[in-house]
Order: sequence, then C-alpha cells, then structure tokens
Amino acid sequence: MSHIVFKFDTPLIESKIIKRPSRECKSPYVADLLILDENINTLAHTPALGCCGLTDNQSNVYVIKKQNSKKCTHSVELSILSNNILVGCNPKMAEILINNSLKKNYLNFLKNVNEFTREKKIKNSRFDFYGKDENNIEFVMEVKNVPLAKMDNNTNKNISFFPDGYRKSKKEVVSPRALKHIQELEELKLEKKNNIRCILCFVIQRNDIHSFMLSENDPIYKEAVIKAKYNGVEIRPVIFEWNSSGEAYYINEL
Repeated sequence: MSHIVFKFDTPLIESKIIKRPSRECKSPYVADLLILDENINTLAHTPALGCCGLTDNQSNVYVIKKQNSKKCTHSVELSILSNNILVGCNPKMAEILINNSLKKNYLNFLKNVNEFTREKKIKNSRFDFYGKDENNIEFVMEVKNVPLAKMDNNTNKNISFFPDGYRKSKKEVVSPRALKHIQELEELKLEKKNNIRCILCFVIQRNDIHSFMLSENDPIYKEAVIKAKYNGVEIRPVIFEWNSSGEAYYINEL
C-alpha cells in the first residue's frame, strides 16, 4: 500500500531547461529556464547538476518557485520523461523522504524507531541519520538518491542503478564521497558487531522500475558495497513515486 510522505507547499510549474550552465551565470548549478505556461525565461537552480541528462539542455521538468532568492527564481525538482514518468532529481529530497518515512513509521527495515537525529558526525564522515531502533540498538544510515534506470533486455523491465557519472580514468570512482561512506559504514559494523546497524539506503524517486543494481560503470564502488554487505552492512533500496500535484508516496522496498 502506498502512503503519502511529502507534498510541496507551492505548486509545481512545468518548464523546460534551455541551457545549463546558464549563458548569464556560469555556475554548473544554474540553468536558463523557460516557464511554459507563461512563456517567461528565468534562472533555475539545478541541485543535481544535469543529473546524467535528466535535468540538462532541453529537458522537460517541474520546478518550484524559490523564496527570497537573489539569483535563481526557481528550483528544479522533478524530471518529466517522454512517457510522462516523473523522476525526483533533487538529492536532498531523498533525505527528506526518508526522514518523513521514519517519522510516519513506513520503513519496514526500521520500524518503531526510538529516536533519531540528522547529520551525525562519525569517523571522517557526516552520515544522514543516526538513532536507536525498536530494540534500542544504534543505527547509522547514509542515503543516496537514485534517479537513473535502464531496460533489462532479458525481462523488458527497468532496473534502477547507482552510481553513474564522469570518471577521469578507470582507476577512479564516480563519487569519492560515496565510496568513503560505504567504507566507513563497514568499519563501524566490524568494530561494533551486533551493537550497531549500519545501513546504506538507496532512494529511488520513480515508480517505473522492477529492481535495483549497482552500476557496472563504477566497479570499485560496486566491489566496496558488495564487500560491506558481506560484512553486515544493510543495503536497502526504497521506491517513492511522484505525481504532478507535487505529492510523493512511499511505495515499497526492494
């Protein structure tokens, strides 16, 4: 059963990204935007950069109006695919969805949480969530946003995957920060054994996928996650669905 987790307090506005970076502002996080209904050009914040093509040049998107912004009047929140599937492309929203799901007790792998806080500094990382589960066991959870999917030719169904992005060479990873997070989650688990739960949560903000996989594009990160799972780190993909009214629903866990 789906449950509403979040709703924007301002309407979604259908728009098109004309150019990123903007001609006016060269920050990679700023794009030239066309608001379709009003035929107005403005500047928009793109929190996930081009999101591997989902929020890049000529992308159809939903934006929200920003309050008290000196530069960008709008923020890009959802990508509209050619088949009208909506994809959440704001990485910070992934954390908000998990935060609200914890409060509403929707997550099956973390039911009846006793307490939790955000942005906990542990070792050399700042993890997204820290708390105690229903058995009073510590948990540390890092959240990663998963906007991308590809067709599985064997099943003709979409598989979501993480990560994807630019690497200078095969010896480098897409995200050094993501690699550090999974390695330190593994270290914590090995140090504290059964006295802690270490969780890597992949938030899939689209409802057209059948399964989740670690990307072949980054074998170093993939190997690190598989190794961490072997040593007790929990890997938890969670699916959320958006609609054009700006509502996000918890769907299920993979």
